[in-house]
Amino acid sequence: MIRLWFKSGTPWIWLNAAAVSLSLIMVVGVLGLVIERGVGHFWPHQVNQFSYQEPDNQPQIIIGEKVDTSITPASMAKSTGHVMADNADTLVQYLIKTGNRDVTGTDFRWIQERNIKAHSEPSDLIVIERREWGNFYGQLLEVKENGVTIATGEQAWQVLQTKIDETLAIFKEITHIEKKEVGTINFGLERLRLKQRKLELENSLDDVAKQKIDAEKAAFEAEYKQHQAKLTGLYQKLRSDSLVAKTESGSQLVIPLSKVVRVFQPNTMSLLDKILHYGSKVVEFLTDDPREANTEGGIFPAIFGTVMMVLMMSVIVTPFGVIAAVYLREYAKQGFTTRLIRIAVNNLAGVPSVVYGVFGLGFFVYILGGNIDQLFFPESSPAPVFGTPGLLWASITLALLTLPVVIVSTEEGLARIPISIREGSLALGATKLETLWLTVLPMASPAMMTGLILAVARAAGEVAPLMLVGVVKLAPTLPLDGNFPFLHLDRKFMHLGFHIYDVGFQSPNVEAARPLVYATALLLVLVIIGLNLAAIVIRNNLREKYRALEG
Repeated sequence: MIRLWFKSGTPWIWLNAAAVSLSLIMVVGVLGLVIERGVGHFWPHQVNQFSYQEPDNQPQIIIGEKVDTSITPASMAKSTGHVMADNADTLVQYLIKTGNRDVTGTDFRWIQERNIKAHSEPSDLIVIERREWGNFYGQLLEVKENGVTIATGEQAWQVLQTKIDETLAIFKEITHIEKKEVGTINFGLERLRLKQRKLELENSLDDVAKQKIDAEKAAFEAEYKQHQAKLTGLYQKLRSDSLVAKTESGSQLVIPLSKVVRVFQPNTMSLLDKILHYGSKVVEFLTDDPREANTEGGIFPAIFGTVMMVLMMSVIVTPFGVIAAVYLREYAKQGFTTRLIRIAVNNLAGVPSVVYGVFGLGFFVYILGGNIDQLFFPESSPAPVFGTPGLLWASITLALLTLPVVIVSTEEGLARIPISIREGSLALGATKLETLWLTVLPMASPAMMTGLILAVARAAGEVAPLMLVGVVKLAPTLPLDGNFPFLHLDRKFMHLGFHIYDVGFQSPNVEAARPLVYATALLLVLVIIGLNLAAIVIRNNLREKYRALEG
């Protein structure tokens, strides 16, 4: 009976179903963990005040957020050197985010539950998000303007919020002038320098050309002086305000408002206030630039770089993959050479991605990019233009990496089209090219989109090759801006996958960076899902369009 049961194939069906179910459970579990850790990072948590006293030490006050809890069996705790009471079964410890790194030298601290003498959540505790040194936890004492106290006590909170709004507006204006206006001037001056250098190399720098360049340079410098004068005034206004806060140890700290992003009192916030705060943090995460070694702020440059690279890769890989598949299926003589090419294509899909990165660095960057610089950009020497890793080479490298997937998918789509479709088109007087272009390729377009979907899914998550051909920890400017030629293919860029690696494994403050790793990983998954959904919608529309013709 058991032998017949195995011969019927039923066990293998159930085994396959179990494997698929287990895989789905693992995927859902990982996504659930990422969502729970990543989404919760932006919620304003309660700030606790602990009265803490370790044996043989003086009592102290500890202020911070409870981040994690560790429960260790007594036997294991004793083996690690902890002194345990005879009736204690477990050692309970809390990880507290104390902040104030500029004061204490550390952001986090483990405390033992048995040493906590009292615990409260005072309403006057504040959290200050700073541009440097991470969060500050303490109590607000006073607000100063030009070194003079203008508010204390309960009035200080309202005055502080008004001053922070004014400071953020000034900071935003300074950022706009420095990045947009001054950045455009610097870009123009650099182009003038290269233009002058090119004329010198061509022995064409006459007095007329030099006067024209000098006039343009003088116009840029005059515009720069206007912006510099405005920036000087804005910086003077920015440095005039500050706040005074008290730390957990009782010491006072003066914090310039120019270093403050926001101040809030989580212990007094209502549910609506926390939801609004959460929304502002999410928007900041999606639209702002990173700060504090990528462990604070937003990740917009990484989102932009990831999407831009994937779109460029798609534009490059699709035509080459389709052309290769059409040649192999429709034009090439089916023989040993063709079979050998297909075997090579299938094997390329299994090559480690870092090998493609090494190839891209050696061939695209050094050989191809170096020759392009010599031929078209000699005035930039010795500084490379295309002879250095950048967006173009990263996109081409990933297009090469995903090319086998597009070729195989397109070939399978072409093979599924009945021969009668081709013969009917030819019988009506169409040429082979017209049949291919007007009939066969449109019907095979869903398969092409399937290949593109698989290519996007793989390329968006690749990190190893990008580390060699264009991705960086922090890119000062985006590859796309308002300066001609607008899309700068030679620039380096940020990527969500590399951002996760950098924050998770290269950060000097691992505990502070951990929630950001989950949040960025969740965003990368959402970006890949979004790109794939867009391709799936297009594929389904094409499939419905040509379904009747296939029937």
